[in-house]
Amino acid sequence: MENNEIAYKEELCPKITMFKIYVPELVKKANAGQFIILRAYDHSERIPMSIGHLEREKGLLTVVVMEVGMSTAEIVRMEVGEKFQDVVGPLGVPTHVNKYGTCVVIGGGVGIPPINPIARALKAEGNKVIGIIGARNKDLVILEDLLKEATDDLVVTTDDGSYGMKGFVTDALQKLIDDGEKIDFVMAIGPVIMMKNVSKLTEKYDIETWVSLNPIMVDGTGMCGGCRVTIGGETKFACVDGPDFDGHKVDFDELTQRQRMYLPQEKKAYDDYLEHCRIGLKK
Repeated sequence: MENNEIAYKEELCPKITMFKIYVPELVKKANAGQFIILRAYDHSERIPMSIGHLEREKGLLTVVVMEVGMSTAEIVRMEVGEKFQDVVGPLGVPTHVNKYGTCVVIGGGVGIPPINPIARALKAEGNKVIGIIGARNKDLVILEDLLKEATDDLVVTTDDGSYGMKGFVTDALQKLIDDGEKIDFVMAIGPVIMMKNVSKLTEKYDIETWVSLNPIMVDGTGMCGGCRVTIGGETKFACVDGPDFDGHKVDFDELTQRQRMYLPQEKKAYDDYLEHCRIGLKK
C-alpha cells in the first residue's frame, strides 16, 4: 500500500463517509485532538479534517467527511485504492489530557469522530469517561460502537426521539448533573451552536469545559490568519493555538458570523460541481 492511499471507505449515512487512509508516519506522530489537512487532487482546495481514529500498528488514519460543498463532494467520490494528493499533519496542539476524575465527552454530527481518540486518551489516563453523542434522528447516529469501546458509559440522543434519549446533548448532560454525577471535565465537539450551549450550561456549574473549533482555515500553519477566533477578548489562531479552547471564553457569536461569510460562493461552487457531474464532465 502506498502513502496517502485510501484503504477503506464506508458511507456511514447519507452525505457522511468514513475513510481509512494509509499514512504510517503521520499516524505514528499524531495525538488526540490534532487535525490534518486533505487535498483530493492537485487542483483541489485544502480541507482541514479532525482525526477520528488512529490504528498505529496498521498505519491507518480515520477521517469522517460530510459532503457540504464542492471540495468535500470531490473527496466523498474518491474510492479505495485512490491516493490523496496531500495528507498534511498532524497539526494543532493535542488535547490536554490530565487525571480529572469524571469526564464527559460530547459529540454532535461529524463532531462525534474526534471525541473518540480524546475519550480513549482520557480513559488511558485513569479517568471515568462518559460519552454523549447526538444526532437529528436514528439514521444519522454514527460510530456508536466505536464510542462504546472508548467510554465507560455512552448516552445517545436524537432530536426526534427515534433512537436513544429524545432531546439534545445538553439535555443528557443536564440529566447527568441532576442525577448527582460529579463531573470534573467536559469536552464538546460539534456544531458551533451545540458547543455554545454546552459551554453555557457547564458555566453555571463551574465545570471546566473545552471545545474544538473548526473555523475557516487555509494553510493550517498560522500564516494566513483565516482561522482567527476571539478567546477571552484576545485574538487566537485555531490552527496553531488550538483547535481546543476554553469553552467559557470563546466568542461563539463572532465565530458563527465568520463561518457564514462565504456561504453564497460555496453554494454556487457546489451547485456548479454537481451540474458538471450530472453531465459527465467530472467524477
